[in-house]
Amino acid sequence: MHEIEAVLLEFIRDTYNFMGWPGVILLMAIESASIPLPSELVMPLSGWMLIKEKGLPVAYVLLAGFYGAVGCTIGSLLSYWIGAIGGRPILERYGQYVLITRRDLERADHWFEKYGEATTFVSRLLPVVRTFISVPAGIARMNLVKFTFYTFVGSFIWCVPLAYGGYVLGDHWERIREVMRPFDIPIILVILVLAALYIRHRIKEVRAERVG
Repeated sequence: MHEIEAVLLEFIRDTYNFMGWPGVILLMAIESASIPLPSELVMPLSGWMLIKEKGLPVAYVLLAGFYGAVGCTIGSLLSYWIGAIGGRPILERYGQYVLITRRDLERADHWFEKYGEATTFVSRLLPVVRTFISVPAGIARMNLVKFTFYTFVGSFIWCVPLAYGGYVLGDHWERIREVMRPFDIPIILVILVLAALYIRHRIKEVRAERVG
């Protein structure tokens, strides 16, 4: 894992050296498009390389957060449209083979219609989960304006503290990732357990629906 992160760090550094602030948008767009590029590396490094090292005042942390949120929104919209345009028709036609029925899609539609704003906002503040919420939101075809707004706001709140941490810690900014890394495994384990319970329940429902 450390070797992989070392490679990612080098990639992030090269991107910032070459592009500067637009690199924050690009990297966070990649992260929010469900591609494994941790924001816990991207944003703190921006606070160090693009602000602290250049002698800029701490207020630029807000600019870093803004660019990070813009990138998150762009990547999330890409994932949203993948879910809406590609995922929805495929699930409607072949969903039963992956334990998803039309009734499930209707439930998802209802959920995002009722709780979509809170779900989108809160998910942006959670490691791991934040990068994958866009596809189901797209499949459920959540209101696009609301999805965009809450994605941006939640992402801004997520990005600013990370950039500030990188600014404060300077060349020791990697401690942020060290602090947050232990939370990744419990979150992933919870997701796996919930997925297993969901699959077990879904097998029963799909079998009952076929019998009916």
